Amino acid sequence: MKVALIHDYLKEFGGAERVLRVLADMYPDAPIYTAFKVKNSTAGKAFSDRKIIESWLAPILKIWKLYSPLRFLIPAIWGSMSAKGGSAYGRDLSDYDLVITSASWYITRGFKVGKNTKVICYCHTPPRWLYGYETSVGFTKYWPVKIYSAIVGHFLRMYDFKMAQPVIREKSRSKFRAGVDIFIANSENVKSRIEKFYRRDSVVIYPPVDVERIRSQTSEVGSQREEYFLIVARLVGAKGLEAAVKAFSRRSKSHPKDGQLLADKYNLKIVGEAHGFSDVQSKISKVKSANIEFLGRVSDEKLWELYAKAKGFIALSRDEDFGMTPVEAQAAGTPVIAFNGGGYKESVLPGVTGLLINDTDEKTITEAIERFEKIKWDKKKLQENAMRFSKERFEKEIRKIVESIMN
Repeated sequence: MKVALIHDYLKEFGGAERVLRVLADMYPDAPIYTAFKVKNSTAGKAFSDRKIIESWLAPILKIWKLYSPLRFLIPAIWGSMSAKGGSAYGRDLSDYDLVITSASWYITRGFKVGKNTKVICYCHTPPRWLYGYETSVGFTKYWPVKIYSAIVGHFLRMYDFKMAQPVIREKSRSKFRAGVDIFIANSENVKSRIEKFYRRDSVVIYPPVDVERIRSQTSEVGSQREEYFLIVARLVGAKGLEAAVKAFSRRSKSHPKDGQLLADKYNLKIVGEAHGFSDVQSKISKVKSANIEFLGRVSDEKLWELYAKAKGFIALSRDEDFGMTPVEAQAAGTPVIAFNGGGYKESVLPGVTGLLINDTDEKTITEAIERFEKIKWDKKKLQENAMRFSKERFEKEIRKIVESIMN
């Protein structure tokens, strides 16, 4: 069986790229097609062992982050994708038996395939910027960009919908632009979006978390808890970073009458790198507080150690597609404080593996930490819950879907 993988682009290494990494390991001979790859980026390095085929527009897209303003070229990027790469007139993907796409904001559909090619779309989310969800960059805050986005978005929504429909294989044509045979959603949250925007059903397969490795490598670390809370996220908007920094650096009106500050009692460590045009990093870096530490990007081993030593993990994105980091924290035996929305409602068991809060303001965060301190968390229950999202479970469920569609 000849398999090809398709991903938005290879730049930052985040949750979607972790999913792609597991798929690439499951199908080691499969090339990865992508709009572009930034050579020395975290994602570029993570896939340096794989054959990467970029679109013919890759050289332009990589210039000064033009991949964002040139998003109107998405149909041309995927429509001209060729097996040789670098040319709009090369071979298409019709030689493959199976194409698995990893899709989020760059759509990742509309490439040419053969009559017998099957297409599976692992959907992290329908493009948030197309359907009114808060984005990490908030690029529409400037009115010229807002107008541009409205015009481009109108046509790309039509394209996105059309390319999300079932593949129609015409006997008179041997090659055509592919739709999707089967949608896989990364959560029940995203499943509902796929149904709403594409009118398609989907199968939920949660993203893979390397639970067993995290458990084994942190088994001795967990007894050495330190007085800090941990956040792991790209330094972008829609992640609740500014609210968390504010809560840990200022006096809270809801704090106990003894006058102690949240900042006096706990440290806050933030792991993550900047992304795209976001200005969040510059904003939160201006907060001068001795108890807040920005660690940038760290290795997986260091990250797991940080999870295991943390008093608790904080995740405040208001409508996260799924969110793998709270599961990683639970795999290390660390309870979570998360916003009561999006995928967090599927991975956090209130009162058992963490707390779900209904707002992200300073007062709510402080009160949540006070409640958090009064609960005796059971490490075994935390790790048992994390097993629901293990890498082994992901691989088994993906293979089952592939077997069903190929037969």
